[in-house]
Amino acid sequence: MSPEIARLDVHKVAKQGSLSAHVADQLEALILEGKAKVGEKLPTESQLCDSFGVSRTVIREAITHLKSLGLVATRRGVGTTVLRSQAVEARPAERINPTTVEDILHVLELRLALEPAAAELAALRHDEADGRRLEEKHAAFLKACAEKSQARVEDYEFHHAITQATHNPAFTQLYEQLSPSSIPRAKLLSIDINPAAAARYLERVQEEHAFILEAILSRDAEAARETMFQHLNRSRNMYAQYQES
Repeated sequence: MSPEIARLDVHKVAKQGSLSAHVADQLEALILEGKAKVGEKLPTESQLCDSFGVSRTVIREAITHLKSLGLVATRRGVGTTVLRSQAVEARPAERINPTTVEDILHVLELRLALEPAAAELAALRHDEADGRRLEEKHAAFLKACAEKSQARVEDYEFHHAITQATHNPAFTQLYEQLSPSSIPRAKLLSIDINPAAAARYLERVQEEHAFILEAILSRDAEAARETMFQHLNRSRNMYAQYQES
């Protein structure tokens, strides 16, 4: 065991529930407690995989969650560095009407029941044309974000392409009933959007989409289901905070 891991005293996670959530919870606690200090680098992906007993996909999902809380930053060739010891989650809007929040949460609840299964089937069944379509829709989403758009339509079309890759028309027909309005940002008023926070939020979504795409194209059905679940569940948890506040 490396000195960095021994110092942090992390534990292997139980093979039940969301593995990435278990890993993220441990790492978040270490940062908040000051055991992983501001300015220090976290152990490498390989070291974290060995210590937690999970895959790279799980570790990357956990790190994405920490980034969404503003706790860490990752740079290629440098690693993951602790930025702060208190969480500051990027929320795309200053405020949201309570009725709108309720509508958003209802749709996310439905999507959580539908889309992890669709991602799993897409990983198992996609063909070459599906793969190209998924990559094109992901690239379109990245381009829209780079152009400072809220990328609502592009977000929907990426998820729609996943349902098409299941080769089960019932999934596609059901998802098409939702339309781009199923993307939570479609329900936000422009006056309420915080541009800087929304940009940070979209950076997280870009990473999450990339993980989902990678899992599907590599035909890793379990990772596809897990990454899609985490993507939608983090969104649900974030919008639920508007109810609490």
